[in-house]
Amino acid sequence: MFQFLKKLLFGKGIDLKPLLHERKALILDVRTVPEFRMGHAKGSVNIPLQELGSRMGELKKKNVPIVACCRSGARSGTATRMLQGAGMEAYNGGSWQNVARHL
Repeated sequence: MFQFLKKLLFGKGIDLKPLLHERKALILDVRTVPEFRMGHAKGSVNIPLQELGSRMGELKKKNVPIVACCRSGARSGTATRMLQGAGMEAYNGGSWQNVARHL
């Protein structure tokens, strides 16, 4: 049961390569701007979690799958649920380092 919750919340077990390479998913980093500046996955877009609700429209217009990431996978899990609730195809990639490993 714990492993299931860990996968759900922190993005473990998702095959990111097809999403990122074949389906050209957008990498959404939901950390704060200072955190993002300290390091991020190449090509990722930074929209802090606090701003996500007001910026959903710009993401929806892109019409691509979204892989959310953050420091640990917790904030990206929240972002994923928000995006899915707005009708978008979204996945929790976990930490930004985890996503970067699949590029």
